[in-house]
Amino acid sequence: MGSDGKDDAGVYRVNEELALVQTLDFITPVCDDPFTFGRIAASNSLSDVYAMGGRPVTAMNIISFPTQKFSLSIMQKILEGGISVMREAGVQLLGGHSVEDNELKYGLSVTGYVHPEKVIRNNTIKDKDILILTKPLGTGIISTALKADFADKSILDEFLESMSTLNKSAAEIMLKYNVSACTDVTGFGLAGHLIEMIGDSDYTITVNSANLPLLDGALENAAIGLIPGGLYRNRDYIGNRCSIDESVSREMADIIFDPQTSGGLIISVPENEGDMLLKEIIDSGNRWARIIGRVDAAGKPGIAVR
Repeated sequence: MGSDGKDDAGVYRVNEELALVQTLDFITPVCDDPFTFGRIAASNSLSDVYAMGGRPVTAMNIISFPTQKFSLSIMQKILEGGISVMREAGVQLLGGHSVEDNELKYGLSVTGYVHPEKVIRNNTIKDKDILILTKPLGTGIISTALKADFADKSILDEFLESMSTLNKSAAEIMLKYNVSACTDVTGFGLAGHLIEMIGDSDYTITVNSANLPLLDGALENAAIGLIPGGLYRNRDYIGNRCSIDESVSREMADIIFDPQTSGGLIISVPENEGDMLLKEIIDSGNRWARIIGRVDAAGKPGIAVR
C-alpha cells in the first residue's frame, strides 16, 4: 500500500509473516509547554500505525527549530516529551534530523510491524457496521480559542490530556474483533475522515450528533466563532457529500469539520460486536469512547448528520 491510495500509512511486505508500516508526521505547537507539545506531536505521529492495525517499533525525530527565537533548552524539553511517549508505546528512538527554521515544528518518522494479512484499511467499511470514536472532538476550536486568549483555562487539562493520549490501548483491543476498517481523526476533521472511509462505495454513514464525544468548551467557543481556517477548507472539500439535519446546531455542525490534532480512532465493526468492543475500550480506562453512527447500504452515498 503506497501513495496511490488514501490509507493512513504505507505498508511494505517483507515476507509472508511480516510487513512494515511506515509513516511520518510533524506539527506546529498547540500549547505553550514544550514538554507537553513534544508528547502531543509524538502521539500524533504514532497514531497512523495504530490505525493500520500495526505496532510501532522504531522512530526518528524530525524537528525544525528557530534558534534566534528560543533557547536550545526548549528543544531539549520537546524531545524529552517525545521520548516519554515513545517509551509508553514501546518504541525505540534511533536518531533523527534537525534544521534551523523560522517556525517550530516537531514530529516523528515511524516504522511499525503488521502481519500482511491483518492490515486494517480505512475504506473497507461494511453494511450495518457501527462506528466507534475513541477520543473527543474540538481540538482545532479549543486551540484557536486559546491562541486568541478567549478560552477559560479550566478547559486546558482535558484538551492536553486527550491529545497526549496514545491510541495504543484502543488499537490493541480492536485487534481481538472482526474490525472492517479503521482510521484516525486528524486534519480533515471527523467528516473528512468519514468520507475517506466511504471511499468509492455507495454506503451512507449516519452520524448521531448527540453521541459525539466533545472536549469541554468546544461547543461554547464554536458558538462565538472561534474556529480555525482549516474548518472552512474541510467543509468546502466535502461539499454536498455531507448533509446536516436542521435540528443540528450550527456549532455542532462546525465541530463535524473541525481539524483535529492527535485525534481518536474511528473503528468500523459489525453491529453484533460493537457494544462488546466499546465496553472493553471503556473498561481499559478510556472515558471518551462512544458509538457515533452506523453504515447503511441504502440511501444517498455520503454522510448524514442527525
